[in-house]
Amino acid sequence: MPTLETLLGIARTAIALLFLFYASWSDHKIREVSNTVWIVFAPLAFVLTFLEICLYEPQGLLLYGISFGLTAAFSVILFYSGGFGGADAKALMCLALALPFYPTSIFTPISGENSPISTMLFPITVFSNAVLFAAATAIYILLRNVFWRFRTGKKLLEGDQEKEPLGKKILVLLTGYKMPIGKLKEKWHLYPLEDIEEEPQFKRKLIVIPRDETRDEIVGRLAKAAESGMIENRVLATPGLPMLIFITAGLIIALFFGDIIWICVRLLLK
Repeated sequence: MPTLETLLGIARTAIALLFLFYASWSDHKIREVSNTVWIVFAPLAFVLTFLEICLYEPQGLLLYGISFGLTAAFSVILFYSGGFGGADAKALMCLALALPFYPTSIFTPISGENSPISTMLFPITVFSNAVLFAAATAIYILLRNVFWRFRTGKKLLEGDQEKEPLGKKILVLLTGYKMPIGKLKEKWHLYPLEDIEEEPQFKRKLIVIPRDETRDEIVGRLAKAAESGMIENRVLATPGLPMLIFITAGLIIALFFGDIIWICVRLLLK
């Protein structure tokens, strides 16, 4: 019969997966997650984790606070720097409340050994796994761009865009592709990766980090330029990655397999 410690570990893990699965589904369907999800998730996660630590390892309370504090600070910094959405930051903080450390009472990674980060800051391992999954989509987007280039014979970068720094061009072509401006106007979760300047002279420029607050203005300028014939009807845009899906996948892989980056480093050092 499982012990209370095991049951609490199972409950914490199940709650984290349940809420993240729902949040991922919502993020995919409407690109939004209700705050109610985090309002319910956070206290449940805290109570279960706090109870387990107090009963079985009270000396771990300080480490619990440190793990949550560092994860929260990391999430807030990413959010305000534009690298994270609000729901993504809240998900990572709630995960830090539920699973601050790798749940060794119920799981053993297939890789055989936990990374130091997983032991102390498990949400950061989940995040690093998520980033690797998200980065893998760049391969699909790059192949799509290459196929479009050869199929249409048209340039992916036009005019002044070709003069942009090489790193900027690579980032845009790894995260976005050509799509009709009409589709960009209809689908609010699509973000333009280019903009235009009309003064002192007409210029097309690339955008590496699109932002919600400027999206509609940029789409309006691009639509106006297309209607006047100054640019073609297709522009570079990104679908906006549903990061919560990658966070959920990162959690599953972290639980069953481990820290992917740590595993790769160990293999390289052998």
